[in-house]
Amino acid sequence: MLKTAGSALVSSAQAAASMTRGFASKSFEATLFPGDGIGPEIAASVREIFVAARIPVVWDEQHIGKTPDPRTNSMVTRENLDSVLKHKIGLKGPMATPIGKGFRSLNLTLRKELDLYANVRPCFNIPGYKTRYDGINLVTVRENTEGEYSGLEHEVVPGVVESLKIITRKASSRIAEFAFAYARENNRSKVTAVHKANIMKKADGLFLECCREVSAKYGDIKYEEVIVDNACMQLVSNPLQFDVLVMPNLYGDIISDLCAGLVGGLGVTPSMNIGMNGLALAEAVHGTAPDIAGKNKANPTALLLSSAMMLRHLGRRQEGDNIQNAVLGVIAEGKYRTADLGGNATTSDFTKAVIDKLE
Repeated sequence: MLKTAGSALVSSAQAAASMTRGFASKSFEATLFPGDGIGPEIAASVREIFVAARIPVVWDEQHIGKTPDPRTNSMVTRENLDSVLKHKIGLKGPMATPIGKGFRSLNLTLRKELDLYANVRPCFNIPGYKTRYDGINLVTVRENTEGEYSGLEHEVVPGVVESLKIITRKASSRIAEFAFAYARENNRSKVTAVHKANIMKKADGLFLECCREVSAKYGDIKYEEVIVDNACMQLVSNPLQFDVLVMPNLYGDIISDLCAGLVGGLGVTPSMNIGMNGLALAEAVHGTAPDIAGKNKANPTALLLSSAMMLRHLGRRQEGDNIQNAVLGVIAEGKYRTADLGGNATTSDFTKAVIDKLE
């Protein structure tokens, strides 16, 4: 069996239990965070396409406000978190975060509070949409909970800020285990650990140590290590040499965006955050695009492909493939592309075209 573009990790037991015809016919509940800016528009596109595809989802729509919840002093409320914990699956549109000031990243808050420790981003070429490279089909697996994004920073004295990078054996082993299990479950042959252990010998050295220990249990999966700056250079020189890349938080943030740029940008890149016991939150990782918000110009591709990942994660592979194939078919045809893809179609045009291609 060939490796599958855009697939999300599903254990063998879960897949066997959930791929039955009975499961696929049952309705299910999922949290929906429409997000900011163009978020509500692309979320509406997903809703409309799910109805047309007869996917029996009941959305629990949750809104994250622009003022802190007085009970927690957080922008994310207990109700927001409880919704995801209850349904164990969700879909999130883009959320705005101030740069250099203001409240903590809402995306980071959700990942930390829900312990969504693994970010998975498939990166693959869209048929008919020409980019610099052909044949790309790789996956980035990013540790989501620590590293430089631990949020531990303070001003020692005026003009001197100290920011702590946290690397633990528990988190490093967990993400390494996830990456190798993902590779095996999705018929991929190689895992590459990305690091900077030549400089951060203790922190990244521990990360590599954990990856090596886990790799010893997966003799069928090739394992290699690449320094992060070299990995960036190799990715833009010959991305076809990579399959699954696993890395700490900051490197994963940078490299996953770099990989998106190889195939057309964040607007066509799906993403999913996965935690323990099957908990998962799929998301569009692009920005809120406030300049086009409310103008019916947004491209819903990333959120739609992420929704397909969500469906596959639930074992509803046929439904996920149907959504993804329809989206990719519209882009390949070229008649209804939004402005970011070189066309002039509206969000409504694109949504209708996808519905017309559903099986």
